Amino acid sequence: MNEIFHRTSIRKYQDKPVEDEKLELILRAAMAAPSAKNQQPWEFYIITDREKIVELSKCSPYAAFTANAGAMIVACYRKECAVPEYAQIDLSIATENMLLEIDSLGLGACWIGTCPIEERMTAVEKALDIPDTLRAFSLVGIGYPAEEKQQQDRFDKSRIHYVK
Repeated sequence: MNEIFHRTSIRKYQDKPVEDEKLELILRAAMAAPSAKNQQPWEFYIITDREKIVELSKCSPYAAFTANAGAMIVACYRKECAVPEYAQIDLSIATENMLLEIDSLGLGACWIGTCPIEERMTAVEKALDIPDTLRAFSLVGIGYPAEEKQQQDRFDKSRIHYVK
């Protein structure tokens, strides 16, 4: 799975929309993620409306670059699920699956965490009129890359501890 060693955060996008078919593949990858007790606490909002993308780019001080994304996915989790204390972990796994699929499709993306910062979560929820049963977990700006970046080799043997 080369995407694991190729994927990097892309923050510059071409002025080109992301096809609906690719967005569906990305969400299929997200929903293929494992979850605690198979609770699948996720809900996803796909945003392609330029004005709404710009509005969402202002919900976090780290999201300004997403204003130029071809699409955005907002990942949310249900407050009520089998084991709510694991919902954020489940969404992290689903988001990583999205990022790997995005890379495999020749697209670029960057994950902007809104959770656990209450004011950022609330800003996203208000912008999309998300129901009270959900919490906004992350923003993922997606588009055709307008930059090329090499992934850093983060392997550090000193962080591995064998217990035999």
